[in-house]
Amino acid sequence: MSKSEWFLYTKHGDFDGIAKKYNISPLLAKIIVNRGIAEDSIGNYLGALKCKLNNAHDFKDIDKSAAFIKEYIEGGKKIRVVGDYDIDGICSTYVLISALKHLGADADYEIPDRIKDGYGINESIIKKSHEDGCELIITCDNGIAAFGALELAAKLGVKVIVTDHHEVFREDNKDLLPRADMIVNPKQEDCSYPFKQVCGAVVAYRLVEVLYELFSIPKNEIEKFKEFIAIATVGDVMPLISENRIIVKQGLERIKLSENIGLKSLIKVCGIDSKNINSYDIGFILGPCFNASGRLESAKLSLKLLLTNDEKEAVELAEYIKSLNDERKALTQKGVEFAIELVESKYIDDDIIVAYIGDYHESLAGIIAGRLKERYKKPCFVITDTEEGLIKGSGRSIEAYNMFEGIRAADSLLTKYGGHPMAAGLSLEKDKLSEFRKLLNSNSELKESDFVEKIWIDIALPFAYLSEDFVKELSLLEPFGQGNQKPNFAQKQVEIINLRVFGQNRNVVKLRCKDSFGTGIDALIFTDGDEFIKELGDKRLFDIIYYPKINDFNNKITVQIVIRDWKFKY
Repeated sequence: MSKSEWFLYTKHGDFDGIAKKYNISPLLAKIIVNRGIAEDSIGNYLGALKCKLNNAHDFKDIDKSAAFIKEYIEGGKKIRVVGDYDIDGICSTYVLISALKHLGADADYEIPDRIKDGYGINESIIKKSHEDGCELIITCDNGIAAFGALELAAKLGVKVIVTDHHEVFREDNKDLLPRADMIVNPKQEDCSYPFKQVCGAVVAYRLVEVLYELFSIPKNEIEKFKEFIAIATVGDVMPLISENRIIVKQGLERIKLSENIGLKSLIKVCGIDSKNINSYDIGFILGPCFNASGRLESAKLSLKLLLTNDEKEAVELAEYIKSLNDERKALTQKGVEFAIELVESKYIDDDIIVAYIGDYHESLAGIIAGRLKERYKKPCFVITDTEEGLIKGSGRSIEAYNMFEGIRAADSLLTKYGGHPMAAGLSLEKDKLSEFRKLLNSNSELKESDFVEKIWIDIALPFAYLSEDFVKELSLLEPFGQGNQKPNFAQKQVEIINLRVFGQNRNVVKLRCKDSFGTGIDALIFTDGDEFIKELGDKRLFDIIYYPKINDFNNKITVQIVIRDWKFKY
């Protein structure tokens, strides 16, 4: 039985007029209006492939940063790019280092080790850069919270340009910024860039764009990076709205024509059809592979894959990185099972779950936290041991809880923290864990209703409307992802004609059903099949939320539905 709440959009608009103007169906027009797309913006929404991004020069400090980098390149001074160990950091580093090399810079890169260094630039990286003769450091996807490290850089005379997209600390309603020479981050209060929700790779890309202008590099030269900022945007779970939707839409088209040997090798090894690649392939197949290298070994493996020009090396690296992800999946499942048992025995009544799982691989904490959040619909932190004696955690949140602000209120207990409203990382001394858990829960202000998933239905749509043409038309709404979900359709009083359970783990239910208007259709539900049958009992009617898809089996094309949520009728 579903524990979710269902709501039906009732937004009004001239659906027939919109349909006629943009040559789409009234049903699609209604879905677009339901997404909050203003009528004067529908053209850009549908025509994202041809849209331009906002003006890069609107980023605070971006022109100063580009001019500064140009001076260092032309002076032959050593530059080091310092990235991060996740997919956004890998892509950011790739964009910057590739561009700098193209411009003839004496440049190299460093990516922190997740276990040894932790997140972002630190004092040891600063010291090593100084010892290596680096005169300029450019961070990407990190640096906005590196107060101590950048103080050291200033003392050693190493110049630093921070490019980042993470939240800016604030004190007395003013930005609290590290001691960098320049900072390019749209989250700064006085940054006039109109879209604030870009990932770190996009910030790096826009800096390169301005830098290329200074060197009079043809505009088409920067196009080759679009596929990587699209990968980073999806992989870092940025909302696929506005500029991000344009970036991903255009980037997916670029991937289909990619000349990057490493990326093509990973796509092939993962069994993805490169000609039909979509945001799901990035978010759930490619992205986890990139991240797995940084979790279990080194993110430099993924960066090496993207930088190589050797086909044999590319295939070997791609196969190894995929194997790391397969290993990561197994370790994650074991950790999830342990965490569920722990939560249900000790913390099931907490508003904010803080689960200490001991010596499990700390790099898996964020994934396990995400699984717990999905299961319990609550903000969840998963805490593990570290080699340094501290404990370290990652958190994943729900819409009703700003996780970054939540842990900021507990900063006196933490040795380090940072993140977003929906995700955060932290470290603390083990003997402060209980106090941290109590403080978060006492300050949560969450209500019982916040823990119930709210599902919005676009249209209550009888099955008779599900033609092949309509299902294909829905692709105009892609790419789907955070902030631009697949549309939800609903029907009441759907009758189950027959069903069977299959799949290696009996996690797929295939049904033949018909709606109250008598139209039959095949349906799939991805769930615990045995539990579904037990819940069903002798009932044969249920209300459903679904999404239609094309089934092409044995060259026979039919429309079927995937049922996302359901409520049995007694």
